[in-house]
Amino acid sequence: MGAEVQSTLLFETTEQIYARVFSELKPRTPVPVIAVRFRRFVSANSFIRFQENRLEVKISDALESAPAPIQEALAQILLSKLFRRPISQHWNDRYRRYLNRPDVRTQLNALRQARGRKQLSGPIGNHHNLEEIFDELNQRFFHGLMPRPSLSWSPSRSRSILGHYDMAHNVIVISRVLDSDSVKRLALEYVLYHEMLHLRHPVDHQGARRCIHTPAFRAEEKLFPHFELAKKLLRAI
Repeated sequence: MGAEVQSTLLFETTEQIYARVFSELKPRTPVPVIAVRFRRFVSANSFIRFQENRLEVKISDALESAPAPIQEALAQILLSKLFRRPISQHWNDRYRRYLNRPDVRTQLNALRQARGRKQLSGPIGNHHNLEEIFDELNQRFFHGLMPRPSLSWSPSRSRSILGHYDMAHNVIVISRVLDSDSVKRLALEYVLYHEMLHLRHPVDHQGARRCIHTPAFRAEEKLFPHFELAKKLLRAI
């Protein structure tokens, strides 16, 4: 980016950035009325709507202090999605590199922790106690050294997300669909073991890259006894 363009960006309002990007993507369409608002979202969420010659953009207030080049990248991403255009890797990488900065990740985690509402039903299910299973797996695979996070069954019987680890709230949530006498305990143990590995192997952020399952994660995951059988049982679910 040249010095002249950088200087222009510094003096543009957020609305002006969206107007300019709109003209770049839709040069034959008159620029609509543009309203950009920063809202108290839980995370770095953004929404855009174009209706009756009015473009409304709602952006997380976590991004309010983001520099102009990041606002431009987000404008390119949101407007490209709105008009169903391919998103340039250049803009996507610029935005992702900003979100992956350690200070920004810390800020977003603090927001999720302060504003996010986590519905937890506790570790004791109808058929299984997650704390007991965690402690057993901790002894078998981690020498009992892994600190136990909060554990909970999910509010619903999700079949698409069988488990997840929420770092902001330090909680592992397991789908209630696994709390059944018809589900093999091996399948439940594997899902909980998988989520425990997320504590051991945090998400790797490098530049624009965000790797949830690192090579070290994948290698240790395969150490689970009857790994392939557990995967097969879960596919059946």
